[in-house]
Amino acid sequence: MGSSRLPAVAASGEEAGRDGVRQPGGEVHAWLPGQNQTVCGLALSRTRLRRFPHVRFDCSGTDVLTEADAVGWICPRCLAATAGRRGKEKHGWVRESPRP
Repeated sequence: MGSSRLPAVAASGEEAGRDGVRQPGGEVHAWLPGQNQTVCGLALSRTRLRRFPHVRFDCSGTDVLTEADAVGWICPRCLAATAGRRGKEKHGWVRESPRP
């Protein structure tokens, strides 16, 4: 079974969502399904992080967490690793007069 390119969530806690499906809570990391560690390098078994393959890691650095959120902390190293070139089309620079 190959690993997916889209990162899922690994979290320190969980809670039942409105529809009864378990959702991540507490400390949240990015995880590639099929691997035994998070994107930032934490071993899932040693840190006792729970896997959520049905929840995509689509957090950004501008997300604001409140006390009402089940998620208390998003790993900045995982954010940096998964951000990549997200949004480069919108915010990337373009050379106006390239050299000959």
